[in-house]
Amino acid sequence: MKEVNAKKEAIIACFKEKFGGEPLVIKSPGRINLIGEHTDYNNGYVMPAAIEQAAYVAIAKSGSKECKLEALDLDEQYSFSIDDALKPVEMGWVNYFLGVLDQYNKKGLALEGFNMVFTSDVPLGAGLSSSAALECSFGFAVSQLFGHEVSLVDVAKMGQQAEHNFAGVKCGIMDQFASCLSTADHAIMLDCRSLEYTSIPCDLKDYQLVLFDTAVKHNLASSEYNVRREQCESGVAVLQKKFEGVESLRDATMEQLDAVKSELDAVVYDRCAYVISENNRVLKAAEALKSGDIELLGKLMTETHEGLSKQYEVSCAELDLLADIAKANPDIIGARMMGGGFGGCTINIVKKSGLDTAVESVLESYKKVTQVELKHYIVAPGDGATLLKN
Repeated sequence: MKEVNAKKEAIIACFKEKFGGEPLVIKSPGRINLIGEHTDYNNGYVMPAAIEQAAYVAIAKSGSKECKLEALDLDEQYSFSIDDALKPVEMGWVNYFLGVLDQYNKKGLALEGFNMVFTSDVPLGAGLSSSAALECSFGFAVSQLFGHEVSLVDVAKMGQQAEHNFAGVKCGIMDQFASCLSTADHAIMLDCRSLEYTSIPCDLKDYQLVLFDTAVKHNLASSEYNVRREQCESGVAVLQKKFEGVESLRDATMEQLDAVKSELDAVVYDRCAYVISENNRVLKAAEALKSGDIELLGKLMTETHEGLSKQYEVSCAELDLLADIAKANPDIIGARMMGGGFGGCTINIVKKSGLDTAVESVLESYKKVTQVELKHYIVAPGDGATLLKN
């Protein structure tokens, strides 16, 4: 809470200095994902939760058609007219906001000029959805500022479309959904096709969630993220010719996939096999969390990493190293890469009784191989998008 208040006061002070007046202040968090990676754009299941690290937006009407965006952390500015035709620009962070405004325009919701300052303490490139935090904090802020009755589910959808159309990443809905709709001390069991969801109490008992950040930066727009999506879609196209009711990999079984294996490229088969297996793991993980079987949850997470590394091939040497280090540590009962891949964090379930020694051991082992000082974050499920000041 101290960190939230400090961020809130800092952004208000910056807003007053730049623009004067009293702003609305909104926060929307980054997220972890316990299990269910690369299943969301395949209409499958995911189990994310918000974290304390968040993006913060201070915003107020400008009294004119002019819009001014201020990136507090970057000391960068961008200005435009609310009447301008919106299209992606070279200044990358601006596109998250322009993309959300474009969604408001497409819904026919009236907007006016505004001034805005934003800041974020969601680590960049760590697989914690820093971009979704920006999109959702801003989307929620715009609805509050202009009095539009836009649900948090719709804010999440608008953020996803902003990512698709302005950032160029064909992401699923999970990141934005978790950023908007999470509740403290719970994980979300989300059906990415229907958007039906349930909040599952996330009581890890004698265990703690710890993230280890490789500091390897990934850019999903220039990675093979979109390629994976295309590979999954090509697998579905083959399955649909033989089996009715297969609209996505969510609907397919391993038996069905094996029946068309001879018609699939070997790489496409592996991609599809991973997604089908991962959906099954998410369902098992939800039951494990409900029953308090944290050891099973950890085992399923470790299986997920193996699939992401060997079948889906979105891991990297640093993530695999961390997974191997964790597997050898008796105080870590589950570990996997988290996020889009090719860098970022691993998420680990660590015994509280051995937390300090386990963390120190991982840091030392990683540095011994890579000569890199590893960052780590101790996290717990937090609240989603929140109005901090009106």
